[in-house]
Amino acid sequence: MAGPGDPPEGTPEGTPEGVPGGGEEEYRSVVFDESFVRAARLQEFSASERVGEHAPAVRRRPTAAAAAAHRLSRQALILVLLIVVAFATAIFMGVRNPAPPPRHRPADPLRTTVVPLAPRGVVPGAQDAAALFARSPAAEYKAGAAGIGLPAARRTAHFSDSQVLTALTTAKDYLVASSLDPDALTGDEVRSVRILLDPDQLDQFDRSFERPAADGRHTATGWLVRFDPKHTELADQRVRVHGSLHVDEVNSELIDVTAEHTFVYAVRPATDENGDGERASLFTVHRVLHFRFDREDLQRQRTELLTSHVQAGPLSCATASADRLRPLLAGQTAKPGGPAATDPYASGAHDTALCGTLADSAQPSPGS
Repeated sequence: MAGPGDPPEGTPEGTPEGVPGGGEEEYRSVVFDESFVRAARLQEFSASERVGEHAPAVRRRPTAAAAAAHRLSRQALILVLLIVVAFATAIFMGVRNPAPPPRHRPADPLRTTVVPLAPRGVVPGAQDAAALFARSPAAEYKAGAAGIGLPAARRTAHFSDSQVLTALTTAKDYLVASSLDPDALTGDEVRSVRILLDPDQLDQFDRSFERPAADGRHTATGWLVRFDPKHTELADQRVRVHGSLHVDEVNSELIDVTAEHTFVYAVRPATDENGDGERASLFTVHRVLHFRFDREDLQRQRTELLTSHVQAGPLSCATASADRLRPLLAGQTAKPGGPAATDPYASGAHDTALCGTLADSAQPSPGS
């Protein structure tokens, strides 16, 4: 065991046996080995460190416990900083890229009303469809999609400018696909309309074309305008259009678009020949459609069609219009009789059949 004056690690190696201090006993009080120096609490600055003005001669060395505590405090500080940075990053990314809200509300089913408008007399016609348009109230209407103008897309309380524009654009796309596409008007094309609908309405849509009925829910002509190709064909591909679109915010999650447009078609009898000898006539369809969009619909550019109110003529009230429209053509008159009978005792909720009269002013004026 080392004595009071021995170094912390005992007598240095190389000291002669039996000689406590060796040959340098007289220097024992001032000469220390390396282990003694490392154990010292005070450390002398080097010569270069003492060059500075008023530099102290020595500095206190930290103990092992103090050094360990210092390292732990630095590690704890770094850990806290990493946690703060991670939380800040998560919050920033959440604000920049918010996750779409879950869908809680199923789409409402479409409610449709189709009102045939019967003429008072003979349906006027002409060989030249352009002459008919020029003599009708549709003379100044634009042709095709150009007639469906978009209003300025202004933000609402909870929807941005771009979201409002998406709602308006999607509504216009639906009007073009369901009112102007020749393949839909005189054929069986329905896919271009179907893909614009909310998935919750697809079963009702499909049922309306598989088994159409004048029940206010499964009326094919409420979803789109289409003629019976065995009866009618277009005399002019350029449909005249006039109307407006209006935006309303329902709440923080829903936005509505109301579309009210008049579509005027030049039609003639369908024939196996070129049909040059058949006179054309005008057929007018007034559509008021109520669209609804939630945030998921806006992201996917689709819509819910809530209501469809259609007035069309010249039609015969005695002719069914749930599946396809069969216009009265040039020189024809409305058949006697009203719409199909309604039985108030029948089970199930059915809309009462409706019919109106086409005003004479809605027809082309007589030619000169």
